[in-house]
Amino acid sequence: MAKKKTRRQPRRGSTRNPTIAPPPIDDTYRSPLVTRNASRAMASLFSPTRRAYTWRTIWLALAEAQHEMGLPITTTQLRQLKAQIGNIDLAAVAVHEQKLRHDVMAHLHAYGDLAPKARGILHLGATSMDVVDNADLIIMREALCIVQQWLITVVDALADRAKELHKMPCLGFTHYQPAQLTTVGKRVSLWCWDFVRDLQRIDELLDQLRLRGIRGATGTQASFLKLFDGNAKRVLELEKRVARKLGFQQCEPVTGQTYSRKVDADVLSALANIAAGSHKLANDLRLLANLKEMEEPFGKSQIGSSAMAYKRNPMLCERATGLARFLLSLTQSAYQNAAEQWLERTLDDSSNKRLLIPEAFLATDGILQIMTRVARGLVVYPEIMKARIDAELPFMVTEDILMEAAAAGGDRQELHERIRVHSQAAAQEVKTHGRRNDLLDRLAGDSAFAGINLAGVLKHERYVGLAPQQVTAFLKDIIAPLKRKHRTTPRREPEINV
Repeated sequence: MAKKKTRRQPRRGSTRNPTIAPPPIDDTYRSPLVTRNASRAMASLFSPTRRAYTWRTIWLALAEAQHEMGLPITTTQLRQLKAQIGNIDLAAVAVHEQKLRHDVMAHLHAYGDLAPKARGILHLGATSMDVVDNADLIIMREALCIVQQWLITVVDALADRAKELHKMPCLGFTHYQPAQLTTVGKRVSLWCWDFVRDLQRIDELLDQLRLRGIRGATGTQASFLKLFDGNAKRVLELEKRVARKLGFQQCEPVTGQTYSRKVDADVLSALANIAAGSHKLANDLRLLANLKEMEEPFGKSQIGSSAMAYKRNPMLCERATGLARFLLSLTQSAYQNAAEQWLERTLDDSSNKRLLIPEAFLATDGILQIMTRVARGLVVYPEIMKARIDAELPFMVTEDILMEAAAAGGDRQELHERIRVHSQAAAQEVKTHGRRNDLLDRLAGDSAFAGINLAGVLKHERYVGLAPQQVTAFLKDIIAPLKRKHRTTPRREPEINV
C-alpha cells in the first residue's frame, strides 16, 4: 500500500507563508529621508562621494599652502593631486579599510594610489581630525546654506499669502474654543514670523561658523611647529592660507583634537526650532482642515483614503509633523556629544555624528520642502469661515449691544440680565436641538432693545481689531528688509517624493 503523502509544514516559529516564495535578497535598507523626503541637493551633500571629495579638498589645500610656504612639495605633486581629486573609487577605499580598519587612512591610501608622486607628502603634519572635523564644518556650512534658501522660500510664500488675506475675517481660537475674531492673514503672519526667526538664526550661524583649523593631534599644532623649525608665525600663516583656500576667514580660537561639539548642538538647536515652527503650522492646518476652513493643497488625482473615497487627509502636514517629531528628538544626542567629550577628545561621538548631522539636515530639508508646497498652495474657504463667525458672533457682540442700549437710556443692570437670559436660551437651542443661533432675533423682539441697529453690529470687520494693520506693518517692517537682505539668495523648488 502506497504511503500517504503529508504536506510539509513550515518550521516552528516561521512566519513565512510556504505557498509564497520569498523575494530575492538583492536589496538593502534605504533611508526614507533620502528616498521620500530630502531634496537631491541635500542628499548628495551627505553622500560618501561628497565626503571623500571634501577630504581630498582639504589634503590638497594643505599641500598647496605648505608648498607656498617653502616646504619640499613640488608643483608636479600638486598637479597630480589636482588631476585625481575627483577620481573617487569607493570600492578601492573599502579594500584599504578592510585591511587598515581606519577610514581616513583608507581614503588617504586610495588617493595616494592615484597620485603616487604625491603619496609621501599627503597629510603632512596632520591628524585625522584636521581632515574629518574641517570637512564636517565645510559640509555643514553648505547644508546650512540650503536650509537658508528653503527658509527664505517659505517666508516669501507665507508673506504673499498673508498680504493676500490680511483683511479676511475668521474666528479666532484660544484653548481651541471660539474667541475674538482675527483675520486669516494675521494667522498666516504668525506662522511666517516663526520662520523669519529661524532664518535670522541660520544667518547668524553662517556668519559665526569657523573652520576648526590645522591643529594636529591635541590642538597644539606641535607637529606643524616642528615642520617649520619652531617658527610659530609660519604655523599660523599656514593655517590662515588653508582656511582661505577652504572659504573660511576665521578658525576656532582654541580646540582640542576636535572643535567643540557645542557647535553641533547650536546647529541642531536651530534645526529643532525649524521643526517646532513647522509642527505648529502643520497642526494648525490640520485643525482648520477638520473645520473645513483651510487645508493643504490636494492633487486632482490624489487619494485620501483607501476605504473612504471622500476623504482629503492632510498627508503633507502629517508627514511634516512626523519628521519634525523625529528631528526634535535628535537634539538630545547633540547635547550629549558636547557634554561627553573627554579632555582633548574621545571617539564615542564619531559613530553618532555620522548619523546625527546628516539625518538632522535631511529631515529639515524634507520638512521645508513640505512647508514650501503647503504655503504656496494653501486652500481657503471664506464662506465656511463666514458661517462659523455668524454662528458665534451674536454672543460676542452682546457687550456692544449692551452699551448702545444703555447709552439710549436703558438700565444697564436690567439690560445685562435680559441679555443673559436670551443668551442662555439661544445657546440651548444650538446645543440641544442643533438649530441656528437666534440670539439677535430674541433681542429684536425685546422692547428693551428697540431702536438698536442689531444688523449693524454683525459686520465682521468691526471685530478684527488691528489685525489687518498689524499684517501690513509686519510685511513692511520685517519682511521687506529681509527680502532686500536675501535678494540674491536662491529660492528652491520642492521635489517631494510620495
